[in-house]
Amino acid sequence: MGASYLDRGAGRIAYDVQGDGPLVICLPGMGDLRSVYRFTVPALVDAGYRVATMDLRGHGDSDDGFDSYDDVALGSDARALIAHLGGPAFIVGNSMGACGAILAAADNPEDVAGLALIGPFVRDPGINPLMMLLLRLLLLRPWGPAAWTAYYRKLYVGRPPADLAEHQARIRDSLRRGDHWRSFVRTTRTDHAPVWARIDEVRAPTLVIMGEKDPDFPDPAAEARYAAERLKAELLLVPDSGHYPMTEYPEVVNPVLIPFIDKVFSRG
Repeated sequence: MGASYLDRGAGRIAYDVQGDGPLVICLPGMGDLRSVYRFTVPALVDAGYRVATMDLRGHGDSDDGFDSYDDVALGSDARALIAHLGGPAFIVGNSMGACGAILAAADNPEDVAGLALIGPFVRDPGINPLMMLLLRLLLLRPWGPAAWTAYYRKLYVGRPPADLAEHQARIRDSLRRGDHWRSFVRTTRTDHAPVWARIDEVRAPTLVIMGEKDPDFPDPAAEARYAAERLKAELLLVPDSGHYPMTEYPEVVNPVLIPFIDKVFSRG
């Protein structure tokens, strides 16, 4: 499907829309593409929702050239897309996408009906300074794009989808497009402090989804419980899953996600 574009002044955000009904917006994480929701969107469309997926700034079909690539910018792009498409919307956010979803809900509660946060960063994970230095070295060219796609594969610790190699190839091709690599590196420097500072402002009904073996967190279950407690959220822990449970185990996630969205829109 070809992308549509939302003009944000300094550049355009790419998105696509499928289906009819109440609006659901899906936000991917850093270094990923909107197609990460390829097993989520059909189920939502079949359930009677209008589903928009968008690429982050400097990712996929979106433009480079923005002044900022952080959580706050992502939250503002999500709000702009809701205004453009007509809300209110339920937002599904994975990883950094969850950060943007939280900020959108804090900024415009009337436009955000509910949230599903998958592998969410609601606070900075506290990376060891030596590990941070190694990460910076890892992201240097010329080996940076290959290093990222190799690392990305390690985040699927349970049952990777059969088409994961093709998805990795799309990510690798995206990183070679325009100035996307520089945009991605700037995105990796995101500070999640603004999310932590505003999390208590969120009033939207929230579902937290976490893979029990998510390698991005020292203790994924504890982090998920912390997020759920702060947000007064329902919690789904997905056994054997890593950072992308909606892609590794859609048959576990979708039957919980869709009834939750139904309840938010008073359809269940």
